[in-house]
Amino acid sequence: MNEREVDSISLFHFHVTQISRAAGQSAIASAAYRAGEKLHSDYYGEDSDYTAKHGVLHSEILLPPHAPERLRDRETLWNEVEKAERRKDAQLAYSFDIALQNELSFEENLELARKFLQDNFVAAGMIVDFAIHDPERNSTQNPHFHVMAPIRPLNQDGTWGAKQQLVYRLDEAGQRIRKPNGKYAVDAVSTTDWGRPETLDRWREAWADLVNQKLDEKGLDCRIDHRSYAEQAIDLLPTVHEGVAVRQMEQRGIRTEKGDMNRWIKATRRMLQALKKKLASLKQWIDGVQIELKERDTSPNLVALLSDYYAQRNQGTLTFSRYAGQKARVKNLKAFSETVNFLQANKLYTLEDLKKKIAEVHARRQPLQDTVKANSKRIKKLQELQRHAEAYAKTKTIHDQLQQIKFKKRREQFQQDHEPELRGYYLAKRKLAGYGEPFPIKSWQAECAKLQAESEAAAAQANELWQEVRHLTAVQHQVNTVLHQNTEHEKDQTR
Repeated sequence: MNEREVDSISLFHFHVTQISRAAGQSAIASAAYRAGEKLHSDYYGEDSDYTAKHGVLHSEILLPPHAPERLRDRETLWNEVEKAERRKDAQLAYSFDIALQNELSFEENLELARKFLQDNFVAAGMIVDFAIHDPERNSTQNPHFHVMAPIRPLNQDGTWGAKQQLVYRLDEAGQRIRKPNGKYAVDAVSTTDWGRPETLDRWREAWADLVNQKLDEKGLDCRIDHRSYAEQAIDLLPTVHEGVAVRQMEQRGIRTEKGDMNRWIKATRRMLQALKKKLASLKQWIDGVQIELKERDTSPNLVALLSDYYAQRNQGTLTFSRYAGQKARVKNLKAFSETVNFLQANKLYTLEDLKKKIAEVHARRQPLQDTVKANSKRIKKLQELQRHAEAYAKTKTIHDQLQQIKFKKRREQFQQDHEPELRGYYLAKRKLAGYGEPFPIKSWQAECAKLQAESEAAAAQANELWQEVRHLTAVQHQVNTVLHQNTEHEKDQTR
């Protein structure tokens, strides 16, 4: 992508839900609504007629190579999906709602939607039924597309496959775990990764990349960003060691406590680093603005600048309908009041005050970063000690049995039969050297909980800082807009 300065962020909306009988939903009715068609449901014995629906510009079904051609018919496809699901509370389909860009033509948006679905959904074996909508309301366009995809995968022979499969639960050594009744413990895991949070994140990022590539090709200085404000970057905080069993369970889509902790640590590190980058950007911006205003020999009041900004916004509403204009002006007044209240509460009257506020927020951020980083490192160590203590307890009996065997051949056979357990025992013993038995597991757990609570408190404070930065960023945008318009006005007067 070209190194072009991006002046604005366009709309990003990428939402997914599930169509489920438990929620009183029907795959046929949902598909009929999105496509603006009349479809008959064999399951319910009724028609769903949305042929009078306005704003449906295009609908289409995309099939993977192994799908039977008959499924290209919408009524056939969704009746088969309904028939394949026997439960009264069955989950029928994934439903996506994705925003398109007003900066692009219908043909360009359609091309992007097709390519995204083909490369990310169909290539993964998914059947896709999508429709582009553009319902114009209050003279405002809202182009977007809906996607329905069956949750149940399709086998290579064209038959409907299984949603889940049973997988044995394994211990740290990779051995199957028995329940108290002697049977092996199993987990029901999804046969696909389509419903995993990581997959959704990958799809969101792929869509943003595809759209931004097109915007760049057209020379447009706007972009979309699939990440939240707190996910703009990554800092260096250690994560907790998950272990073989935890990683295997997470890979199969089973959430674990350690996996959740690592997700929390990663989310916290992203928020803290996002704060760092945004504050650096704000400082660079305000330094530049101060230099520019010094050359003009002027130092405007912040509230006056914001008053000009919202006056200009209200002026732009005069071309709206009466209702839309009134609604926009009320919204502007509310936003203006919130921003002014923030400035007054923090005693921010000049750009110099704003600069000091940015430095103050930055100074408050660093200790939070240090706390979370140090605590995460210590939690990692404590979790590792607990893991080894658990392994030691599980394997010590095997080691003790080995010590009771006097004959060499029997001893060697025992070692061979229990090689994984003995290897785990010796590793745990090395890692726990210096800690007397019984190991202080409860003390380690208590310290972990204390450090986690401290880190969560620091993260809450960081979130408060982010809200302040959000207000500062809004002020930045508004001041920039007014100064830019004033500059253009001065240029017009000198011509």
